[in-house]
Amino acid sequence: MVILQNIINGLLIGGLYASVALGFSLVWGVMNVINLAHGAFIMIGAYVTFWIYYFFKCDPFVTIPFSMAFTFILGYLIQKYLINLVVKAQVFMVFILTFGIEIFLMNISNLICTADFRSVNPRYAGAGISLGGILIPYIRLAICFIALFLTYLLNLFLNKTKTGNAIKAASLDKEAAQLVGVHIGKIYTMTFALSAAFAGGAGSLIAMIVAISPYMGGTYTFKAALIACLGGLGSIPGVVAGGLVVGMAETMGSHFISPGYKEFIGFVLLVFILILRPEGIMGKKFFAEVKH
Repeated sequence: MVILQNIINGLLIGGLYASVALGFSLVWGVMNVINLAHGAFIMIGAYVTFWIYYFFKCDPFVTIPFSMAFTFILGYLIQKYLINLVVKAQVFMVFILTFGIEIFLMNISNLICTADFRSVNPRYAGAGISLGGILIPYIRLAICFIALFLTYLLNLFLNKTKTGNAIKAASLDKEAAQLVGVHIGKIYTMTFALSAAFAGGAGSLIAMIVAISPYMGGTYTFKAALIACLGGLGSIPGVVAGGLVVGMAETMGSHFISPGYKEFIGFVLLVFILILRPEGIMGKKFFAEVKH
């Protein structure tokens, strides 16, 4: 029963991890930018949920569209007026810029919200389904389904809309996309804004199960990078697969080894899989070749 409980816990947390890495993988795959500010958007989304819940006593799940809208606008402005100015420079310069943005957003949040740990505790937080000694918390089950649904929506957007197809075209061959009328600057801005929005949505989900603070972002940036590399760069199904694998590995590793080795287990798993399959679990070999 304990093993089965850990498997269920791993799958539930894996679904959340997929939503955490979704925006990070999108920006990296399309813009070739390692966005170190990704965790800051997750943190801001968590705070939007907390403050709406705190002031208006609103169900935290209802706050998800608001946190996504807020981080979408913030991401749009940051990309248009900051990152677009240096995106043609060396990758290292953009890397440093996103790191600076992360520090700036973290300190602004610390100034406004203080460094106190805060949490969102709806009345149903402790409720769950009990099946023969196995407990499935309602809130974690809902978080997993919503996280996977958000992933599905992004996949649908990229495959079924004109803007989504333009984003995919820009990710494969920027020059060819420009030749057929794609405005790369606008596509990059929309890509970054979407990434920020889905990071904000993930932050809202995270706020329901862990304490939040202005300094929480770095952990989730690392987690997002791990999952994006593991699943396959530029692959949304790969992000889901990577999230589930990392969730299972951490849960089972905590049970058989020690909870203190969760991050180490994820890193070892990444190295092992990339040795066997350098493009990731569901990545495509041609993607790296085209990007190069």
